[in-house]
Amino acid sequence: MGVLKRFEQRLEGLVNGTFAKVFKSEVQPVEIAGALQRECDNNATIWNRDRTVVPNDFIVELSTGDYERLAPYSGQLGDELSGMVRDYAKQQRYTFMGGVKVHLEKADDLDTGLYRVRSRTLASSESQSAAAQQAPARGGAPQQRPGGYGGQPAGAPPMPSAPPGARSGAGSVPQPQGQTRRWIEINGTRHQISRPTLVLGRSTDADVRIDDPGVSRRHCEIRVGTPPTIQDLGSTNGIVVDGQHTTRATLRDGSRVVVGSTTIVYRQAEG
Repeated sequence: MGVLKRFEQRLEGLVNGTFAKVFKSEVQPVEIAGALQRECDNNATIWNRDRTVVPNDFIVELSTGDYERLAPYSGQLGDELSGMVRDYAKQQRYTFMGGVKVHLEKADDLDTGLYRVRSRTLASSESQSAAAQQAPARGGAPQQRPGGYGGQPAGAPPMPSAPPGARSGAGSVPQPQGQTRRWIEINGTRHQISRPTLVLGRSTDADVRIDDPGVSRRHCEIRVGTPPTIQDLGSTNGIVVDGQHTTRATLRDGSRVVVGSTTIVYRQAEG
């Protein structure tokens, strides 16, 4: 039996079926559980052949109405979602740097039925000590707020600039020496940016197609310039850049863009 199915069955028996009534419409718990799984997959960091680390602290943002409906059960639902994340990590052979927690928060910019997931890696002191001994001796981490959502935990090893096995996207063009190379990483796949604009979305016409129900057909566009920027194209759920919900933002090496339940990492390097 799959992790999501087991999670759904546990919810059905909780509080005499209260969860089933609460989730009769709008946001469904299995949707949130699936988004948490994708958040783990999108932010998995390979340290060595035996260890892949994923976030362990999650925030599920809900509309005002959905949050108020769920607030009385947030503690128990958070525990169930945390258990589901642990089960999924065990199945995928992921590891954590600390205890797993899932929190619910209210987001005024979300409409009823919509939600957004953010995550970060919080390292316990024991994990930090182990990390110092197991840190890979390559790659450099972008400067980010310690422990911030979408950032590296304090004391964690640097994230590799590209996951092992990452491949270039279709139509990529080698960049001449001395020029700035730009690319994005989605689910371990590298897509080169070799044109002035790059459209991302669910449509087959997009330059980079993202198979995510929370992503619009033409969701956003990366524009190469000084500095490079990302622009929302009137999408339904918008974009979150380095933890901030926005319609337009400047990109830097290591910027994390969330569209739907998918995380995109922007990269650039000289030469």
